[in-house]
Amino acid sequence: MQVDDALLTRLEKLSYLKVSDDKREEIIEQLSQIVSFVDNLSELNTEGVESTFAMSDAATPLREDVASCDTKVNDAILNNAPKSADHFFVVPKIIE
Repeated sequence: MQVDDALLTRLEKLSYLKVSDDKREEIIEQLSQIVSFVDNLSELNTEGVESTFAMSDAATPLREDVASCDTKVNDAILNNAPKSADHFFVVPKIIE
């Protein structure tokens, strides 16, 4: 894939970014290097390699979903508040 000014203009439009005129050549060069690096991956011999999403066949370990409340954490957070009452932050009223 050839990265040129037309492609960079299209990428600008798609990404809602604006590349300044003095940086255009530098960006095109960097994108060309990235694309050529990715093209090198297509040369890898993947014959006999199963295309899978994960590298491991192991399933994701699951845990039981149990609600819990660690009051030590709550108390530590509320100790930093200027005002608190009944395990809640006390803030000034903003709606009259």
